[in-house]
Amino acid sequence: MSVELVEVVRSGFRECVHRGSAVIIAPDGAPSLTLGEVHLPIFPRSTNKPMQAITLLRNGFEPIDDAELAIATASHYGEPDHVALVRRLLDRFGFDEDALECPPDLPSDERARLDALADPAGPRRVYMNCSGKHAAMLATCAINGWPTEGYLDASHPLQKSVVATITELTGEPESDLGIDGCGLPIIPVSLVNLAHAFATMATAAPSAPERRVADAIRAHPRVISGTNAPDLLTMRATPGLVCKIGADGVHAGALPDGMAFAYKIDDGHDRARIPLTLAILHRMGIEWTDAHTELAAPAVLGGGARVGVIRAIPGVL
Repeated sequence: MSVELVEVVRSGFRECVHRGSAVIIAPDGAPSLTLGEVHLPIFPRSTNKPMQAITLLRNGFEPIDDAELAIATASHYGEPDHVALVRRLLDRFGFDEDALECPPDLPSDERARLDALADPAGPRRVYMNCSGKHAAMLATCAINGWPTEGYLDASHPLQKSVVATITELTGEPESDLGIDGCGLPIIPVSLVNLAHAFATMATAAPSAPERRVADAIRAHPRVISGTNAPDLLTMRATPGLVCKIGADGVHAGALPDGMAFAYKIDDGHDRARIPLTLAILHRMGIEWTDAHTELAAPAVLGGGARVGVIRAIPGVL
């Protein structure tokens, strides 16, 4: 069963509670904290993206720089620099954006969205938050001589390799696949095994694909997310942390020593994400700074004034 993790307090009253499950593993791999159900497989959603990017490196994809590798792991906000990186990757391998099989979308960033709405072209595939991953998958197909049409299909050689990589990194037994929001297969993974995979990425040898992906994320937290995004804010406040959010309230990350975490918020509400992540990092023993304090308890506003707070429930973490 899940447990109460985050509360919203407004004007002195407990307005609502967010439940979920969370795990922290020590550098030796043993769980040091378990809350709720951490052994039941969930769909990690975009938290799987770093492992998908590792698959691409293992199959010959060689990015020009770390920013290009970061966009291959991104849930980007569709800001101009994000779109430019996706287009650069497509151009390098001779693809136009119609080759992407992710759905057309509008940017997540408010300013970029307004600009896109003023464009008669409307929603575009390059704006979709997973477009960097899809562009890198097309590149990997071209490198290996695999079909570029239908690369979303679970029977495609690339997707079979993704399943093999995630199974190896997580130790999760193979099970039925789902379909993610971008159309790609999604592999179920338990929270404890998701945390183990992030620990492996953070502690791998510098030249290994696992470490290359972790280092690219750490070097370019804005590329993998966007302006004021949870991953950007959390990694900026916590040097050495590698982390990645997923839709529906999933988050996982690891420190350089291999201590790692993963959690799932049951209702998927984003407002619970940063307070919970910061409480977990505090429990993991990171050095607390003013930046952490500011992020750990975002304000609830009423009439433009602070009238409450969103915070991890005291005593739970």
